[in-house]
Amino acid sequence: MTAYKGTIGILTGGGDVPGLNPAIRAITVRALREGFKVIGIRRGWAGLVDMIPDPQADNSNNYRVLSEDLVNRAGRTGGTFLHTSRTRPSHLPLSNLPSHLRDKYQDDINDVTADVLKNIEFLGIDTLIPIGGDDTLSYGLRLHQEGVKVVAIPKTMDNDVPGTDYCIGFSTCVTRTIEMTHSLRTCAGSHERFLVLEVFGRYAGFSALLPAMAGASDRCIIPEYPFAIEKLVELLSQDRHKHPSNYSVVLISEGATMLHQNNMSFEGDEQDQYGHKKLGGIGDQVARELKELSPQFNDGRRVNVVNQRLGYLVRGGDPDAIDSIVPMAFGNLALDLVLQGISGRLVSLRNGCYDNVPIDVVTGRKKIVDVHKYYNAERLRPRYESFSRQPLFIMTSDV
Repeated sequence: MTAYKGTIGILTGGGDVPGLNPAIRAITVRALREGFKVIGIRRGWAGLVDMIPDPQADNSNNYRVLSEDLVNRAGRTGGTFLHTSRTRPSHLPLSNLPSHLRDKYQDDINDVTADVLKNIEFLGIDTLIPIGGDDTLSYGLRLHQEGVKVVAIPKTMDNDVPGTDYCIGFSTCVTRTIEMTHSLRTCAGSHERFLVLEVFGRYAGFSALLPAMAGASDRCIIPEYPFAIEKLVELLSQDRHKHPSNYSVVLISEGATMLHQNNMSFEGDEQDQYGHKKLGGIGDQVARELKELSPQFNDGRRVNVVNQRLGYLVRGGDPDAIDSIVPMAFGNLALDLVLQGISGRLVSLRNGCYDNVPIDVVTGRKKIVDVHKYYNAERLRPRYESFSRQPLFIMTSDV
């Protein structure tokens, strides 16, 4: 029997994506066979906040010991069986404090990191592997700075974690966006309309740019470049007139803004613990403007719009091939680092090769589209001159 080598904790934070369960499976299977015990923290950082460090307490809602049987069943599916949240222990609202901490913290916003550290010690975790985007991983960096051994894995539909060309979930997002756009073409073509699709992308436009490059849409609007609505109407009208079925398609990142628009479009004023309001509505605004302005470019006749927010449709369901393979590799890369006694790293895929970088890269810069290099601002579409020496997803490298 393999000698016990320590305990590894795994958690998933932020939005769900296809590929999380394959990553959990890869880590767990390899770790168990190497002699580690593996604990799955439930609901992201919330599990480490809500936990009561008492052997007699019922913490079944906060963590579970993982086995090969458990992760093998889940590993072929989408989402995360460990569940997830947007909890930020360093900025926890008073209303989110668990009952056993309410006598200890009294501020409107509280830093409960001291209790998170106690709970990590209570569980006997030697290395923590958080899987998430730059928000989730920024708190992983905080724990690394507090002395916790952390090896991080990047995940996000937007593909905007710095230091890596690829984040778990992005390929499935692009695949689904292309599929759904092509499916909705039949509706737009049947009614001779504009097709407006709002996709993910708060600060980075990769999830609109890549499908557009693959032929899913005529135009794309990204957060990195505020656009003139009149120009978009003109271009889509030209595209529509050229198309045999009299329709045209635009993909719009949720974080995009029109010229002279002060802020992104939000569903409301409520913020999550990372300071983000829930995005949504730019597609609706563009659809209204397209309909209103279309007579100027259509001999005085109004063009109607098919308007759809893809949202959770592109992050639900099973992972595609890439989001089954990359999480497996990322999980094993993380275990390689653990076995070498290395921590404070982010596993990555850069220039076509698996690698790792310092975890502090996640807060060091923003990863966004290089507009000058990859976006034709005059034509509102992708720009690409050569594919030589480019990464798999063309414009996703930040080096």
